[in-house]
Amino acid sequence: MKPPHVPTAARSRPSPPDIDIAPFVRGIRAGERAVLARAITLVESKRSDHQKSARALVQGLLPHTGAARRVGITGAPGVGKSTTIDALGSHLTARGHKVAVLAVDPSSARTGGSILGDKTRMAQLSADPRAFIRPSPAAGTLGGVAAKTRETMLICEAAGYDVILVETVGTGQSETAVADMTDFFLALMLPGAGDELQGLKKGLVELADMIAVNKADGDNLKRAKVAAAEYRAALHILTPRLAEWQPPVVTYSALTGTGLAELWEHVVDHERRLTATGAFAARRREQQVKWMWALLEDRLRSRLASDSKLKAKLPQLERAVAEGTLSPALAVDDIVETLGL
Repeated sequence: MKPPHVPTAARSRPSPPDIDIAPFVRGIRAGERAVLARAITLVESKRSDHQKSARALVQGLLPHTGAARRVGITGAPGVGKSTTIDALGSHLTARGHKVAVLAVDPSSARTGGSILGDKTRMAQLSADPRAFIRPSPAAGTLGGVAAKTRETMLICEAAGYDVILVETVGTGQSETAVADMTDFFLALMLPGAGDELQGLKKGLVELADMIAVNKADGDNLKRAKVAAAEYRAALHILTPRLAEWQPPVVTYSALTGTGLAELWEHVVDHERRLTATGAFAARRREQQVKWMWALLEDRLRSRLASDSKLKAKLPQLERAVAEGTLSPALAVDDIVETLGL
């Protein structure tokens, strides 16, 4: 069931036959963690034959997906995302849920490397048999979200995980990318970090379904409550994204677990209200279409990177544009014509 190894000398030969996905489907449906991990590795592979097999695998699993709650979690570095997920995930597994965590780690823009440290920061969940953690390097993908996060989410759902937590890098456009693939988008904030309202990025607040102020414990408790009140006042002057839902502001402590039960109840209440009006299903349908366009853009970028004629021509075009002897618009015309688009 492992993706086949192709020796260097054989890479010029015709592509090997498609991988048999039936064992993958059986293993995933049976909840076999090793098979689940190999399936995600197949989905993340950049080899064209693996990608073809991965698409067939996801298609085969589609009837068994869609039942999980998908929650995106974002926040600035240092806000305690991993600690929060560790505590929240443990809270949920203790109540019978199966939790999958898709943690997208920061990657080097130059080398694509990744520390993949989230597993070490989620000590409880890492040892929990009802939890599955998959750290994936962002590797330069738009918004810092792993290119195959959506497919990974579906595979985990087919394996029986009923809560999917997607942690963002917390920088750039990662918030938008994760909001477009989850049902509930949670923004974490810190108390006492200067002017609280400066932390309210308008774009983030428009996306957030809830704001949660972490570290509401000990000497920070009063500051957390003050920060929450300021966020609450700020949200009242903004038009909510959905008529059915006014984003709440809560305080909690990932360290002590205080407030986590109330935090999760808001997630459940959100789904309940949106399901009653049809907005929940409509949001998922819209996300599916956005996923299609994202995959198309990814495929076109791959075509750009792999076309031999364009590879030979690009250095000359880039040099001419840099020197000001060719306009960018004409350079793009040349690229499009070379690709036959």
